[in-house]
Amino acid sequence: MDIRAAIVEASDRPMVIRPLTIDAPRAGELLVRLVATGVCHTDATMWQQGVPVPQPVVLGHEGTGIVEQVGEGVTDIQPGDPVVMSYNSCGTCPTCCSDDSSYCHDFFPRNFFGTRPDGSSALKAEDGSPVFANIFGQSSFATHAICHARNAVVVPRDLDLRIAGPLGCGILTGAGAVLNALKVQPGQSVVVLGAGSVGLSAIMAAKVAGASAIIAIDLNPDRLALAAELGATLTINGRTGDPVARVLETVPAGVDYAIDCTGLPAVIQQGIAMLGVRGTCGIVGAAAPGTLFQADVSHVMSGGRTIRGIVEGDADPKSFIPHLVALHQAGQFPFDRLIRFYPFEAINDAFHDSESGAAIKPVLLFD
Repeated sequence: MDIRAAIVEASDRPMVIRPLTIDAPRAGELLVRLVATGVCHTDATMWQQGVPVPQPVVLGHEGTGIVEQVGEGVTDIQPGDPVVMSYNSCGTCPTCCSDDSSYCHDFFPRNFFGTRPDGSSALKAEDGSPVFANIFGQSSFATHAICHARNAVVVPRDLDLRIAGPLGCGILTGAGAVLNALKVQPGQSVVVLGAGSVGLSAIMAAKVAGASAIIAIDLNPDRLALAAELGATLTINGRTGDPVARVLETVPAGVDYAIDCTGLPAVIQQGIAMLGVRGTCGIVGAAAPGTLFQADVSHVMSGGRTIRGIVEGDADPKSFIPHLVALHQAGQFPFDRLIRFYPFEAINDAFHDSESGAAIKPVLLFD
């Protein structure tokens, strides 16, 4: 069938929207008509080859829409179901079998290689040449996407699908870092370094968890103001002084948890320095391979402190996305406040505004 998709033809050129053809779903696959899709920093990183992906390629990994067709063997999802698409995983490796699919042994090929496992792509240009797809098992910068039964999550029919896409990655990552990976408990203290969509989601989740001190650190005063509205008990502008000193003035014994959402070595080091005894620094922000940070060995060892990476919020999308939807519908997780809408045709503007900080979470809307 014919669709329209935003294609990255080269890392130094804007995306272009062109007509393509898309395959019918194969066994285990779904054809989804997109309603909306979020714009994520990871998309920009792939576009600029910070994470190398083949080109020409259709990116996009926070899609939501309506199932139009299902492939052979798909029994738990039906045409007409509203779904959120999340990251892809194999379902058979040791970590997938232990419900830790965000650490799938096949995570990189299934999310970044741009093809199905057999090397094929569901998308073709008008001249019949293949266009790489299957990014995060979906490639949702298109009017339609082929995804997999494993990474499609059915959501309630009364949920506004225009806001639901970011639940598949950015919102899931920040909230999951707090609720799944770190398991923050009532009365504990959390500092979030970086108040973008992931960091603000972590702040909302820390409030849900009952944290007593929720500290947001960023360079953007508008984002810090929003962080305060969403649950931060203290906001710190990193331009105006030493964030570590400010945190330790407020929590002299150090915080229980620091969550880095920047991937910047200097910021990660600050997060580690803020930790109290047995505290944990969770690294959520992505960095280029080979990026290194330093830590005071005595500080880490003598206090039993922990440094750990967190991928996709340690979340199983099939169970965690419905949980976040329920929290939102109960008025406890207002992630819609992070969203700014753009028409699909303005995809390059959405990326520009995301990069400049004008928009926290751009979401593209389809006709």
